[in-house]
Amino acid sequence: MWIYDKKLQYPVVVRDTNPRLAKYLMEQYGGADGELAAALRYQNQRYTIPDKIIGLLTDISTEEFAHLEMIATMIYKLTKDATPEQMKEAGLGEHFVSHGHALFYNNAAGVPFTAAYIQAKGDPIADLYEDIAAEEKARATYQWLIDISDDPYINDSLRFLRERENVHSMRFREAVEMLKEDQVKKTIF
Repeated sequence: MWIYDKKLQYPVVVRDTNPRLAKYLMEQYGGADGELAAALRYQNQRYTIPDKIIGLLTDISTEEFAHLEMIATMIYKLTKDATPEQMKEAGLGEHFVSHGHALFYNNAAGVPFTAAYIQAKGDPIADLYEDIAAEEKARATYQWLIDISDDPYINDSLRFLRERENVHSMRFREAVEMLKEDQVKKTIF
Protein backbone atom coordinates (compact mmCIF):
# COMPACT_ATOMS: atom_id res chain seq x y z
CA MET A 1 0.00 0.00 0.00
CA TRP A 2 2.82 2.42 0.85
CA ILE A 3 6.44 2.56 -0.13
CA TYR A 4 8.59 3.42 2.86
CA ASP A 5 11.77 5.35 2.20
CA LYS A 6 13.97 4.94 5.27
CA LYS A 7 14.67 8.64 5.75
CA LEU A 8 12.75 11.45 7.36
CA GLN A 9 10.51 13.63 5.21
CA TYR A 10 12.70 16.60 6.18
CA PRO A 11 16.05 16.51 8.02
CA VAL A 12 16.07 16.74 11.80
CA VAL A 13 19.31 18.13 13.20
CA VAL A 14 19.86 18.07 16.94
CA ARG A 15 23.19 19.28 18.27
CA ASP A 16 22.56 19.55 22.02
CA THR A 17 20.68 17.70 24.72
CA ASN A 18 17.63 19.77 25.64
CA PRO A 19 14.94 17.89 27.54
CA ARG A 20 12.97 21.09 28.22
CA LEU A 21 12.48 21.66 24.49
CA ALA A 22 11.64 17.95 24.10
CA LYS A 23 8.91 18.37 26.73
CA TYR A 24 7.33 21.17 24.69
CA LEU A 25 7.56 19.13 21.48
CA MET A 26 5.56 16.35 23.14
CA GLU A 27 2.49 18.49 22.51
CA GLN A 28 2.78 17.62 18.81
CA TYR A 29 3.57 13.98 19.60
CA GLY A 30 0.69 12.98 21.84
CA GLY A 31 -1.44 16.08 22.25
CA ALA A 32 -4.99 16.73 21.09
CA ASP A 33 -3.82 18.80 18.11
CA GLY A 34 -0.71 16.73 17.43
CA GLU A 35 0.39 14.55 14.59
CA LEU A 36 -0.87 11.21 15.95
CA ALA A 37 -4.39 12.58 16.49
CA ALA A 38 -4.44 14.03 12.98
CA ALA A 39 -3.17 10.86 11.30
CA LEU A 40 -5.70 8.68 13.09
CA ARG A 41 -8.54 11.17 12.53
CA TYR A 42 -8.02 11.21 8.77
CA GLN A 43 -7.60 7.45 8.51
CA ASN A 44 -10.84 6.99 10.43
CA GLN A 45 -12.82 9.54 8.43
CA ARG A 46 -11.98 7.83 5.14
CA TYR A 47 -14.82 5.37 5.63
CA THR A 48 -17.63 7.94 5.51
CA ILE A 49 -16.20 10.38 2.97
CA PRO A 50 -17.11 10.41 -0.74
CA ASP A 51 -14.80 8.38 -2.97
CA LYS A 52 -13.32 11.47 -4.63
CA ILE A 53 -11.94 12.64 -1.24
CA ILE A 54 -10.64 9.32 0.15
CA GLY A 55 -7.26 9.70 -1.56
CA LEU A 56 -6.79 13.14 -0.05
CA LEU A 57 -7.43 11.85 3.48
CA THR A 58 -5.12 8.88 2.89
CA ASP A 59 -2.33 11.08 1.54
CA ILE A 60 -2.52 13.62 4.33
CA SER A 61 -2.87 10.94 7.00
CA THR A 62 0.23 9.22 5.71
CA GLU A 63 2.12 12.50 5.73
CA GLU A 64 0.99 13.12 9.32
CA PHE A 65 2.61 9.81 10.28
CA ALA A 66 5.81 11.09 8.63
CA HIS A 67 5.52 14.25 10.74
CA LEU A 68 5.01 12.11 13.84
CA GLU A 69 8.26 10.35 12.97
CA MET A 70 10.04 13.71 12.71
CA ILE A 71 8.72 14.88 16.08
CA ALA A 72 9.64 11.54 17.67
CA THR A 73 13.16 11.88 16.27
CA MET A 74 13.50 15.38 17.70
CA ILE A 75 12.26 14.33 21.14
CA TYR A 76 14.45 11.25 21.23
CA LYS A 77 17.59 13.09 20.11
CA LEU A 78 16.96 15.93 22.58
CA THR A 79 16.61 13.51 25.52
CA LYS A 80 18.68 10.40 24.73
CA ASP A 81 21.80 11.69 26.51
CA ALA A 82 19.98 13.58 29.27
CA THR A 83 20.78 12.60 32.82
CA PRO A 84 17.95 11.77 35.23
CA GLU A 85 18.65 15.12 36.91
CA GLN A 86 18.31 17.00 33.59
CA MET A 87 15.04 15.18 32.89
CA LYS A 88 13.77 16.14 36.35
CA GLU A 89 14.81 19.78 35.93
CA ALA A 90 12.96 19.89 32.59
CA GLY A 91 9.74 18.67 34.20
CA LEU A 92 10.17 15.16 32.82
CA GLY A 93 10.99 13.40 36.08
CA GLU A 94 7.71 11.47 36.10
CA HIS A 95 8.16 10.56 32.45
CA PHE A 96 11.68 9.29 33.13
CA VAL A 97 10.53 7.21 36.10
CA SER A 98 7.78 5.59 33.98
CA HIS A 99 9.52 5.32 30.60
CA GLY A 100 13.23 6.06 30.92
CA HIS A 101 14.34 7.61 27.63
CA ALA A 102 11.54 5.89 25.69
CA LEU A 103 8.92 7.99 24.00
CA PHE A 104 5.32 7.82 25.19
CA TYR A 105 2.24 9.38 23.65
CA ASN A 106 1.43 12.26 25.95
CA ASN A 107 1.21 16.01 25.59
CA ALA A 108 3.56 18.65 26.99
CA ALA A 109 1.70 18.61 30.32
CA GLY A 110 2.18 14.84 30.61
CA VAL A 111 -1.45 13.94 29.87
CA PRO A 112 -1.59 10.61 28.00
CA PHE A 113 -3.01 10.43 24.50
CA THR A 114 -6.68 9.48 24.29
CA ALA A 115 -8.98 8.45 21.47
CA ALA A 116 -11.26 11.29 22.58
CA TYR A 117 -8.96 13.56 20.54
CA ILE A 118 -10.12 11.92 17.31
CA GLN A 119 -13.23 13.50 15.86
CA ALA A 120 -15.49 11.94 13.24
CA LYS A 121 -19.08 13.00 12.64
CA GLY A 122 -19.84 10.97 9.53
CA ASP A 123 -20.89 14.09 7.63
CA PRO A 124 -18.22 14.83 5.01
CA ILE A 125 -18.43 18.61 5.19
CA ALA A 126 -18.53 18.67 9.00
CA ASP A 127 -15.54 16.32 9.13
CA LEU A 128 -13.57 18.39 6.63
CA TYR A 129 -14.22 21.56 8.65
CA GLU A 130 -12.96 19.65 11.71
CA ASP A 131 -9.86 18.74 9.70
CA ILE A 132 -9.29 22.37 8.67
CA ALA A 133 -9.53 23.40 12.32
CA ALA A 134 -7.11 20.62 13.32
CA GLU A 135 -4.56 21.77 10.75
CA GLU A 136 -4.88 25.40 11.83
CA LYS A 137 -4.44 24.45 15.50
CA ALA A 138 -1.36 22.41 14.62
CA ARG A 139 0.02 25.34 12.60
CA ALA A 140 -0.49 27.66 15.57
CA THR A 141 1.19 25.18 17.92
CA TYR A 142 4.19 24.89 15.61
CA GLN A 143 4.49 28.68 15.57
CA TRP A 144 4.39 28.79 19.36
CA LEU A 145 7.04 26.07 19.53
CA ILE A 146 9.23 28.13 17.21
CA ASP A 147 8.61 31.20 19.38
CA ILE A 148 9.66 29.37 22.57
CA SER A 149 12.67 27.57 21.07
CA ASP A 150 16.12 29.08 20.69
CA ASP A 151 17.46 26.13 18.68
CA PRO A 152 17.92 27.19 15.02
CA TYR A 153 18.19 23.58 13.81
CA ILE A 154 14.98 22.43 15.49
CA ASN A 155 13.26 25.62 14.36
CA ASP A 156 14.16 24.85 10.77
CA SER A 157 12.35 21.50 10.99
CA LEU A 158 9.44 23.08 12.86
CA ARG A 159 9.04 25.70 10.12
CA PHE A 160 8.82 22.91 7.56
CA LEU A 161 6.11 21.20 9.62
CA ARG A 162 4.23 24.48 10.12
CA GLU A 163 4.14 25.10 6.39
CA ARG A 164 2.88 21.58 5.68
CA GLU A 165 -0.04 22.30 8.04
CA ASN A 166 -0.87 25.32 5.85
CA VAL A 167 -0.85 23.11 2.75
CA HIS A 168 -3.09 20.52 4.38
CA SER A 169 -5.55 23.20 5.48
CA MET A 170 -5.73 24.54 1.92
CA ARG A 171 -6.29 21.06 0.50
CA PHE A 172 -9.13 20.39 2.94
CA ARG A 173 -10.68 23.76 2.05
CA GLU A 174 -10.57 22.76 -1.62
CA ALA A 175 -12.27 19.47 -0.76
CA VAL A 176 -15.07 21.30 1.07
CA GLU A 177 -15.67 23.45 -2.01
CA MET A 178 -15.77 20.36 -4.24
CA LEU A 179 -18.39 18.75 -2.01
CA LYS A 180 -20.45 21.95 -1.83
CA GLU A 181 -20.46 22.15 -5.62
CA ASP A 182 -21.70 18.57 -5.78
CA GLN A 183 -24.56 19.45 -3.42
CA VAL A 184 -25.92 22.20 -5.67
CA LYS A 185 -25.66 20.26 -8.93
CA LYS A 186 -29.01 19.27 -10.32
CA THR A 187 -29.46 15.58 -10.83
CA ILE A 188 -31.42 14.74 -13.94
CA PHE A 189 -32.79 11.24 -14.32
